[in-house]
Order: sequence, then C-alpha cells, then structure tokens
Amino acid sequence: MQIETPPTERRYERPEGERRGLLIVHTGDGKGKSTAAFGLAVRAHGRGKSVKVYQFMKVPSARFGEHRVFEQLGIPIEGLGDGFSWKSQDLAHSAQLARDGWQRARAAILGGTHFMVTLDELTYPLIYGWLPLDEVLQTLRERPRDVHVVITGRRCPREIIELADTVTEMTLVKHAFKAGIPAQRGIED
Repeated sequence: MQIETPPTERRYERPEGERRGLLIVHTGDGKGKSTAAFGLAVRAHGRGKSVKVYQFMKVPSARFGEHRVFEQLGIPIEGLGDGFSWKSQDLAHSAQLARDGWQRARAAILGGTHFMVTLDELTYPLIYGWLPLDEVLQTLRERPRDVHVVITGRRCPREIIELADTVTEMTLVKHAFKAGIPAQRGIED
C-alpha cells in the first residue's frame, strides 16, 4: 500500500450552475448497484424528501431486507415483476408486467410529486426488448426539472449513459459466490 499525504488545498472550484434534478446511473457487473441507489433514497428521505422506489424484476410480494427497512422508514417500494427471467414461467407475461410497471413509474416521474424516483433493475427489461428505449429516454428528458431519477442494472444502454448526469460503473473484482459461497441474507437480499 502506498501512503499518501492528505490534501491541504481544495482540489476543485465550487460549481456555480443551477441545482436541478439529476439522472444517476449505477451499472456494471460488480455488486452494489441497487445498494448505492437505496442509499441515495434513504439519504433523500432523511432530508424529508419524497422518494419512490420501483423494482422491475422483484415480485410485488418480495420481503427482502430493503423492503423491510423501507417499510419501517416509510419509503414506498413496489415490485413490478415476477422474478428474474430464469425463474419466469411465462416470459410474455414478464414482459407485460414490465410494460405495466413502466407506465406506473413513468407517471410517478412525470407527475413531479417525488423528489427522487428509483428505477431498480430497469436495464433488464430494456435490454430484453420488453420496454421501448425511446419512450424511456423521452420520459427522462421531459421529466419535471426538480425530479431526480436513479437507474440500476447491468449493461445500461449507451443512450441512457449519454443522457445521464452521473454514471458509476461497478466493476467486479472478486465475488464470494464465484468461490462457491452461497448468497447471504442481509448481504444479497
């Protein structure tokens, strides 16, 4: 490990632009995309801001750790899907759930009543062709000025990345699952 001297001077100038709603993307093959988005939701909620979380691949009855804590905190979270594609009994039905869920999420974004709308795992219905990318892009462009949108999922379409204000790519360096260690409650769910 290389030891560094802590900085003693500010490394940047304070931006002078206007504050506005941001489009934030967490993508890549590494772990932590949803976790980072949920952290932003908790941070906004902690400031008294209205937040709504949509999960495109989780079932409405899901009770993972985030559902339990969001319920305790009063952050609305809604599962829109029927699980990941390899668990689906009917991919046409999965696609329809994604389209129906997108209409709810789209209305929440365009309605402007939420400070932040999180679209967890949105990239999957996009890359599977279940949702029209052009409509998603149009919604993101036309959203009210003060609405922040957070998108998560692997292989985020280039067009969304280009439109986004902040993009973080989670890089897989090492993962316990690949070493044969099963998913852990409270870590993966």
